[in-house]
Amino acid sequence: MQSSAQQVYFLSNGTAITAETLGLSLLAQFPDCQFQTRTIPFIDTLEKAHKVSNEINRGSGNGNNQMPIVICTMGDADLMQIISQSRALMIDPFGEILPRLEKVLSAQHHEPGQSHRTVNPSVYDSRIDAIDYAMVHDDGGKTQNYNEADIILIGVSRSGKTPSCLYLALQFGIKAANYPITEEDMEFEQLPKPIRAFKPQLYGLTTDLNRLVKIRQERRPNSRYSSSKQCRYELKAVEEMYQRHNIRYINTSEMSVEEISARIIRDNGLHRIELP
Repeated sequence: MQSSAQQVYFLSNGTAITAETLGLSLLAQFPDCQFQTRTIPFIDTLEKAHKVSNEINRGSGNGNNQMPIVICTMGDADLMQIISQSRALMIDPFGEILPRLEKVLSAQHHEPGQSHRTVNPSVYDSRIDAIDYAMVHDDGGKTQNYNEADIILIGVSRSGKTPSCLYLALQFGIKAANYPITEEDMEFEQLPKPIRAFKPQLYGLTTDLNRLVKIRQERRPNSRYSSSKQCRYELKAVEEMYQRHNIRYINTSEMSVEEISARIIRDNGLHRIELP
């Protein structure tokens, strides 16, 4: 860990998904800061709570001169009491906000974790089906069922297609396939044959040259695949393909997967399957 990185903990006696999601959204407001994050779920005993508190205290005394940040969604008062005694900036979104909502709504809130429980089995099943679809139809592996796709993401290798498809499926139940545009595809003016009949569902992704080179270098260092010359050629060719066939596309280089997915949904008028 770099000495300038701020240590941040996401804690919960459940999955810690809520703490992590809220926490990352807060940290994103400080793009000039460096963070070292650690997610610790299922802190469901006093022993575990004491262990985590001790770890946080050790972090506060590592000579960094930066107080650790703890974003915590504990549903147990005894466990929270132990964690809150840690030498850290403590942020408890539920503890700070829910009591105020109770007063306004004149209603009792459920314990943290309730938001992840499925009330409508059919909605849950739809999301599972969408995840299965995204995995089976990743990277052009299976193209026979493209007629079932809500969206088909296309782009060069490492432009963000797979994580975007999985996020759309997991969060919104959207059936998203993706198809890689290869150097061979770029030699022809027509769209690749497997996606030619599905133009209305196509949506293109592209990225900046430096970012693509960096990502590919991590996968295949010092190769033709990751060279600046090859990446520049592929990006130019694929963007020309999008323009030639009037396919909408976005540059993902400065966007998170959440932002990419939101743009895809908006630009294509997709219907989100929301959990109640």
